[in-house]
Amino acid sequence: MTTVNVEAGLRTNAEKVEAQLIKECFEKNPEPWEKKLENFPKYVRRQNLTRFLALYEIFKRVQPVKGSIIECGVFRGFGTMTWAKLSAILEPVNLTRRIYGFDSFAGFPAVSEKDLNNFSAHVKRGDLYADSQEEILKLAEINDSTRFLGHIPKVKLIKGDATQTIPKFIEEHPHLLVSLLFLDFDLYEPTKVALEHFLPRMPKGAVIAFDELDNPLWPGETMAMLEATAQKKLRIERLDFDPYIGFAVID
Repeated sequence: MTTVNVEAGLRTNAEKVEAQLIKECFEKNPEPWEKKLENFPKYVRRQNLTRFLALYEIFKRVQPVKGSIIECGVFRGFGTMTWAKLSAILEPVNLTRRIYGFDSFAGFPAVSEKDLNNFSAHVKRGDLYADSQEEILKLAEINDSTRFLGHIPKVKLIKGDATQTIPKFIEEHPHLLVSLLFLDFDLYEPTKVALEHFLPRMPKGAVIAFDELDNPLWPGETMAMLEATAQKKLRIERLDFDPYIGFAVID
């Protein structure tokens, strides 16, 4: 089977060297690291800032909806800490909105046949490894230390194979309502399990978002969505400025 690198074909030569050029500017600047971070738009790539703005727009849609945020696929913590900080800024008294992040923190536990095609034949168990759990929890603790009602932890990470941890989590949290389900597992089986267990707990107005729909590199996510929502078709929307995230409002 021939493997085709779609992402590489979409990037210009300028985009391929952009990160290195920014790194050189960052390191050449003699100011302290905290001053550099205070001026982060100078150094953050446009694509990363786009991602942050997309999450902000989605968060605003669920802000009036009761329920916690479930992030499926934490990776290095960009989404988890974005949700946590947006909640702290925009709804400081919402003490029941928690951010639950599911990840193995050891790469893909398994890859099914539904995740493979001629674009994704290279995908294998252990890919997208990020041992970030300890760092994210420490940063979440620091974030709690300066926010209103910070004595109530905002972030909880659930480590392990999501096909096993999600059913157990539901049993242990019978009170759970989900205002936002953000699916970024990339793969068929954990995405299907997440949809089956969390969708019934999403009230009207809640948002379900997917990071890899209609992406030839990750067919499993689309297949899981189509199967789990076959009885009730979702109206998949997108943001004008972001090419990746697809989302639907539960009605």
